[in-house]
Amino acid sequence: MKRAGTLRQVSDLSDFSRGHWLRELLCRGEEPSHVQPSPDGQHLLVLQKNGPPPLPRVVAFQRHSIAGADLERSWQPPQPALVGLLFLQSPVVLDSWVLAMVWEHGRTEVWHFVVSVGWQLLQRLELCQGARARIVSVCSQGASLVWCEERPPLDAHSDMSKCAFRFCVCARALEVGEQGVRLGTVRMILHNSPEYQVLASPQHIFLVPAAAGFATTSKFLLTWHPETAKLTITAPSAGFIHSKVLHSSSESDFRKLLLGSVGLLSGLTPLDIHTSAVSNSGGLLLVSTKGAVNMVEPDGTQRHIFDLEVDSLAPGSPVRLKTFGSILACVLAGVLYLVDQNSGRLIQKEVLSMKEVHFLEAPGDEDSIQFLSQAGIYSFSFSKPEDSSRPEPCLVEMVFEEACRYYQRRSLSSSKLTVEKLKKGGAFQAPVALASILQHSLHQKQKPAQGLQETYAKLLSTMSLELQSYRSLELLKTCVVCAPESEVESYCKELVEQEVSRILHSDMDKDNLAYLNSVFDSFPKAAWKATRSCLQLQQNGDGLLVARATPEVWKKVLGGPQLDDVGQNGMVPLFELICASFLRFKPKWLPSFVELTQQYVGMSWAYSSKEGPEGRVPLYKRALGVLARKNKHSEGDSEMELELLLCSKRPKAVLQALHLLIRLKRWQRVVEVAEKFSKLSPLLNKEIFTTLLAEFAQHRELDPYLDRLWPLCPAELTALDILTVVLQNLPHSQEDPVPFSSEGNQLTVGLLKPLLQRVVQRPSVQNEMYLDALQSPTFPPPTPPREHKIPSKAAADDVPQPSMARTSSPSALVQDDSV
Repeated sequence: MKRAGTLRQVSDLSDFSRGHWLRELLCRGEEPSHVQPSPDGQHLLVLQKNGPPPLPRVVAFQRHSIAGADLERSWQPPQPALVGLLFLQSPVVLDSWVLAMVWEHGRTEVWHFVVSVGWQLLQRLELCQGARARIVSVCSQGASLVWCEERPPLDAHSDMSKCAFRFCVCARALEVGEQGVRLGTVRMILHNSPEYQVLASPQHIFLVPAAAGFATTSKFLLTWHPETAKLTITAPSAGFIHSKVLHSSSESDFRKLLLGSVGLLSGLTPLDIHTSAVSNSGGLLLVSTKGAVNMVEPDGTQRHIFDLEVDSLAPGSPVRLKTFGSILACVLAGVLYLVDQNSGRLIQKEVLSMKEVHFLEAPGDEDSIQFLSQAGIYSFSFSKPEDSSRPEPCLVEMVFEEACRYYQRRSLSSSKLTVEKLKKGGAFQAPVALASILQHSLHQKQKPAQGLQETYAKLLSTMSLELQSYRSLELLKTCVVCAPESEVESYCKELVEQEVSRILHSDMDKDNLAYLNSVFDSFPKAAWKATRSCLQLQQNGDGLLVARATPEVWKKVLGGPQLDDVGQNGMVPLFELICASFLRFKPKWLPSFVELTQQYVGMSWAYSSKEGPEGRVPLYKRALGVLARKNKHSEGDSEMELELLLCSKRPKAVLQALHLLIRLKRWQRVVEVAEKFSKLSPLLNKEIFTTLLAEFAQHRELDPYLDRLWPLCPAELTALDILTVVLQNLPHSQEDPVPFSSEGNQLTVGLLKPLLQRVVQRPSVQNEMYLDALQSPTFPPPTPPREHKIPSKAAADDVPQPSMARTSSPSALVQDDSV
């Protein structure tokens, strides 16, 4: 951990040629537009565009120890201006370089410095192919130049919407040899595009939208990968969006590149970029107008680093950014901020006596921060800790910062809790006690409880094992840093195992999840072994996968932040990380692992509970998502998809697997799956049998398995139901049907006869309901006894007398019986 640094002056510019002129220029408030040091630190190029003298110019200063002719170039507006000062490596001489001055109209001057001779012009070249082209931004990578140029339309009255896409991004090699300087062929990276600022990292070229661009095209970043000729679209708010390998210049059209991502890009928020720069690690540093400093990796992953102490940044206010090793240096309004890039911790804040500074390279010392100011060149170096055995103060600060986050998440108050409030207030004793224990006893080997309160001493005895684990972890980290290259891998494996185990036994918040993602990405094999150890995964004697992890560990695996919580910023939940490790190192175990997790979910959460992992997206679908996101697909992916669908034992998943097997024409496996999963439920049995009956009606592939299929027929299906399914799925023929086909693939009654006989011979469900009534000995029931009544005389007179003649009509019999 970096300690507090000291600021000292290393040069008053008197050791540079014409240093008095530069000092006077700075003292008059005429700040240079650009300061570019040479790779060896012996030369300083200053570009002055505004202010007196009236002519803009560029001047090269060298130290007095190097004799030779000076370099100074000026130009008179409206002549084309200078847009780039670039140092390129020369392949002719080792550790040699040349200076390329790139002008707005494409003219490029290549200069070389020779000791005792001075600056020499090697050659003038034309970078652009069109005479009307205008370069707006240029950068260099190795021995190549990359630039964005404007190509004005031929018609001055063209549509403004079309004129917005009048820029193109090109690349060209600049080869310096014994015969002179030669330009390679032009490589078209992007054409018909809006204006971009090009920034070069060691492996990538970042294309940042210009501030004056359209709002629709200022929502994403482009990254060019020269080695693979690939262009990637990323957005800080959404992460990776799309990438395309450009095999030819015809594929580099800007509008065609975005054609497949218009819907996604339209919903993004516009970029908020005030200042941009490239870090020494290859990432893109972005400062927003609200003062937030973020790091964007080439794959689109964004990481927040620090917030500057400012409400808003005006468009013209300068912000200087540069990275020195793991330290980010930032100067804003005369205040120097030194921030640890990895943790985002503010190491030191220094108020400078000057408002404008320009960062310089410090050859041979990456931890030394140098910058040019009005009074000269200053260096900011960090002091080493005097006694490494003493506990680091930042460790105590980490305790309070972690406590702030912990209590803030559980607080109902809207007021923000700070470290100062936590230290002064007496409401929270836990961080105070832990900080006191760490201060007094963490690095003491003998009598660690001496000088502590009695309560703290008791707590220390309880925490002794945790402190011992922490000491071992810190010692292991030291071994990783100091070990020779041959032993680093073994130390890293042990370190990763301890880190994964530590996180799985702590709160699984977004910070810990992001850290786990980086561990799995950097050390995939070690992380896989650590996961197996923590979950205690192994095969039993029957070859089945078993896990003896504790319920707390299972809850961390399944109950942490999910995909809708972490967003699309390149970070995935822990369950997906483990599934990806299974796919990479032990793919045969993945279905068994998903089945194990489902069993644990069934025991720990209620069915369809929204709090459990199955209440959002089923686990088998999450595992299938990991399978779909694989970089390299193989023939075994279809088999893995089948196993993941079947291990879920969900009806929809089983039917999906059955249809997949049918599509692959794996009929033996189709029948095996049908026999196994028809026993799960009557509804699933009916769906499976109906699906296979429809397939049976269409072709003769299932004929060898009919003796195994017909027993699967559900009890509620009647012969009419079966014939309906068969008739609905018969293949449609273009020709007239004939009684006997020469192909021999038609469905015949003989093939259906065993199934129909089975259905007809067994009692139906409706008959079983009335079986008792059908077997009754008194059926139909006897006629109830009649009651003979003597009618009154008046009634007898009114009733017509029946005819004595007998009739054979049933109705007559019924009428006669009712009298």
